[in-house]
Amino acid sequence: MPRITHIVLDDANLPAPTPEIEQERRVAMFDLLEDNTFVLPSRDDRPAPVGPYHLGLSIRDKRLVFDVSTESDEKAAEFHLSLGPFRQVVKDYFQICESYFDAVKKLPPAQIETIDMARRGIHMEGSRVLQERLEGKAEIDIDTARRLFTLICVLHFGG
Repeated sequence: MPRITHIVLDDANLPAPTPEIEQERRVAMFDLLEDNTFVLPSRDDRPAPVGPYHLGLSIRDKRLVFDVSTESDEKAAEFHLSLGPFRQVVKDYFQICESYFDAVKKLPPAQIETIDMARRGIHMEGSRVLQERLEGKAEIDIDTARRLFTLICVLHFGG
């Protein structure tokens, strides 16, 4: 079964999230566990351990770490991605989210919708960056990439 059934986000050393970020995190984790695609490719003519998988996400030594194990706690994979390709899109995403949360409080619906469309566009760009960075390491669909990108943003919040 090529999917994630458990996820641990290592945010222990990060500042407490804002209520908005905490809500985004909860929704992303719930949606991710409900529906995702996560396939590990074979390596060096060895088949990948069979899922479902447990995923640990963290930032260590300025790198995004995916720690993947099977449900029986067998190490399946670990890969470290440079944070560089994510920095600008995460920064843009936080800025537009801040504008969106402010807009919801005081702007008319048409303006809120415009900001929300921009927010979703930046989020989709981050998801595409993630899919590109995982190429050859793990295959994920766009919905899984979107939810994982949200969790990456949560980790960046304190970083």
